[in-house]
Amino acid sequence: MKTIRYTAAQAMLAFLTQQYIVIDHEEFPIFAGAFAIFGHGNVAGLGEALHDNKATFPTYRAHNEQGMAHAAIAYAKANNRRRMMMCTSSIGPGATNMVTAAGLAHANRLPVLFVPGDNFANRKPDPVLQQIEHFSDPNISVNDCFKPVSRYFDRINRPEQLINSLPVAMQTLLDPVNCGPVTLAFPQDVQAEAFDYPVSLFTKRVHRIRQPLAELFEVEQAVSAIKKSQKPLIIAGGGVLYSGAAAALSEFAETHQIPVAETQAGKGCLSWQHPCALGGVGVTGSEAANKIAAEADLIIAIGTRLQDFTTSSRTLWNRDNTVLLQLNIGAFDANKHDAVSLVGDATQTLTQLHSALAQWSAPTTWLEKAQVLNIKWQQHYEDVTSDTEGLPSDAQVLGAVKRGSNAGDTIVCAAGGLPGELHKLWRAEGPGSYHVEYGFSCMGYEIAGGLGVKLAKPNNDVIVVVGDGSYMMLNAELATSVMLKQKIIVILLDNRGFGCIHRLQQGTGNAPFNNLLDDCEGAPELMQIDFAQHARSMGANAEHVHSLGELEAALTKAKSNTTSTLIAINTDPHISTVNGSWWDVAIPQTSKRKAVADAHENYTQQQVKQPY
Repeated sequence: MKTIRYTAAQAMLAFLTQQYIVIDHEEFPIFAGAFAIFGHGNVAGLGEALHDNKATFPTYRAHNEQGMAHAAIAYAKANNRRRMMMCTSSIGPGATNMVTAAGLAHANRLPVLFVPGDNFANRKPDPVLQQIEHFSDPNISVNDCFKPVSRYFDRINRPEQLINSLPVAMQTLLDPVNCGPVTLAFPQDVQAEAFDYPVSLFTKRVHRIRQPLAELFEVEQAVSAIKKSQKPLIIAGGGVLYSGAAAALSEFAETHQIPVAETQAGKGCLSWQHPCALGGVGVTGSEAANKIAAEADLIIAIGTRLQDFTTSSRTLWNRDNTVLLQLNIGAFDANKHDAVSLVGDATQTLTQLHSALAQWSAPTTWLEKAQVLNIKWQQHYEDVTSDTEGLPSDAQVLGAVKRGSNAGDTIVCAAGGLPGELHKLWRAEGPGSYHVEYGFSCMGYEIAGGLGVKLAKPNNDVIVVVGDGSYMMLNAELATSVMLKQKIIVILLDNRGFGCIHRLQQGTGNAPFNNLLDDCEGAPELMQIDFAQHARSMGANAEHVHSLGELEAALTKAKSNTTSTLIAINTDPHISTVNGSWWDVAIPQTSKRKAVADAHENYTQQQVKQPY
């Protein structure tokens, strides 16, 4: 057997650079490179290996470990999980900073390779700088925090362990069911140790994503349920996009005359102008989609885990009169909510169903009703996004942004009230136009995520919408975007606090407290933050605008800029778009406040609609 002598870190990079993926009949490297913040736990070993491979495996220096991981995750999502990045940090806080991002990747089933440095495997210098000491188990390090938020975790305590671990890592990262974050904790001494590896480990490997067909008996069961239906509704999730099934869904829905609603991850499966499109569904969905869901006798959920926001905490449709059919590549998701399960790839299985249904279609009157409701919702969109006097609402800002954007642009957001307004109102132009992280609802994803999307789509404009609260949590990758010459456009909505949770607090009968700055302890009048000046200090272009007209003009100018641009605008924290949906947020059974008692009474009335 031929061997080659590498350090463990060199071997890891030699392996990763030889992993390729087929996309539309063309081969691409799976890894676009690494985000790295070096410290004593990774600078000597992995740092040296990354430097030697920088021509084919570029290394990007970020400003925050969580931020760089968010960027890497967004890159993978924008590539429909077919290309990805590695993230490496030192031991200690550098590693734990990435745990939040690992949770986000796990919740959203998105691939990213985490390679945090770890304590010395030989334990000679224990306790090393930043090492925690667990008195009853010396094998525990902070990297064990990654275990519950990793799809695959390994600690590389010997160089030769990579021979087994790296192929399993790749299988996990590319598996359509088990896809998610992989963590390979890498003790700093092992990174530098050499071993005679088999040359075969470093041969070029070309991967393809599995797209299995559904079992015929499940297809027959699904076809029977569909043919019995008079009022079917499709709920399209992120799995439609990851499978590349948008075109198949479009043809299926049109042929069989079935309206289509979308989850947050699935939004953009269809253009907002598609004749079957109803937009978002659930707590943050359109009123049109929710009314159709309430009347439907069959829900066909495709590629979604039916999270509580999608189902309005299991009150969206009538459980006694509605059949739920779950088409998902993962049996874990396909069997949720007592569904009729259909386990298979979305593209392949839609093709199977399409063929088996032949010329069957739902009654024409059903789709026509959905279209009438959608027209009414679009008229409502025009009303809530039009300019008025006073501070603009989030919806009005989004309307202005939409008017100033192009079909090829990607909107990026996460957490707070903005994702809800986007899900209800944003007119997505098709796959890739809408990128919102809501599976983990992680504040701080927005700007870093925008950078990741831009790296994936360098020729497109990426527009990030972010509230002042999220911006204050994590904004450093705006500087990274400037450094890397990856222009993003950031629209910052300043409502002086956490406006979304303030509205939720009010809606549950609670007093305004600790959300808007004016309701916080201290001297909120001193918190007059000049966000434009802050962005300029990081090298970005920036301005503060005072009207929607000024915003549209600034966005036009930002599109012609070559450097990242931030546009700040003050907004009203009290207004959100109403769609009549309900979300289960527990309200105290006893309280001194009458408003809380009244809210709890309404809460118990809504709970009756839940199945249990």
